[in-house]
Amino acid sequence: MIDKFCDFVMQKIKQNMDALDEEKEMVIDFGVRLIFGELPKIVLLFIIGFILGVGWYTIAFFFLLAAYRSFTGGFHLKTHLGCMVTTSMLYLGPILLAKYITISQEYVLYILAALVGTFSVFVICKYAPADTENVPILSKKERKVKKIKAYISLTILLGIILFSPTPMISYMFIYGITLQNLTVLPISYKITNNKYGYEVYQDEVAS
Repeated sequence: MIDKFCDFVMQKIKQNMDALDEEKEMVIDFGVRLIFGELPKIVLLFIIGFILGVGWYTIAFFFLLAAYRSFTGGFHLKTHLGCMVTTSMLYLGPILLAKYITISQEYVLYILAALVGTFSVFVICKYAPADTENVPILSKKERKVKKIKAYISLTILLGIILFSPTPMISYMFIYGITLQNLTVLPISYKITNNKYGYEVYQDEVAS
């Protein structure tokens, strides 16, 4: 339904705009799908967060983890409902887990942070940025830049984990980073019937 509506909007835009080249059309199409496809999901996510009593945590967590996700990549489900479920699991799941499952001992937090950090470095080094066949990353330069930004983002998140005065904040990032890393792994792509971009566009990546 949403995709059909976005297609309808794009058709109307093209009818009312002269000399719309392919690049401009792609930019406009991306904007239309962002406004009508992605923003409602984000707003709904925040609304659910406030209903569950963790609204402000949800907003802060979303923007911080979304940066790490944008640099590391990960699978995408092909339906808007599936995407909404995945988004809720990635952003609300860790908050709710941290709300009820935290360990007060600092040494446990440090051990978990070290484990998460080590696992994340492996994931970034081996798989990031994990693209998809629908949104491939074909430029070697872009892949390198995203990998570097993923390391920077990870460093910031680990700093939050280690120095946050609130255990709940530390643990929601531990859970969140772990879940995000799982979306990058080959087994997750296989389970969700996704393909990495380089698997589909090997010749373009090689060049």
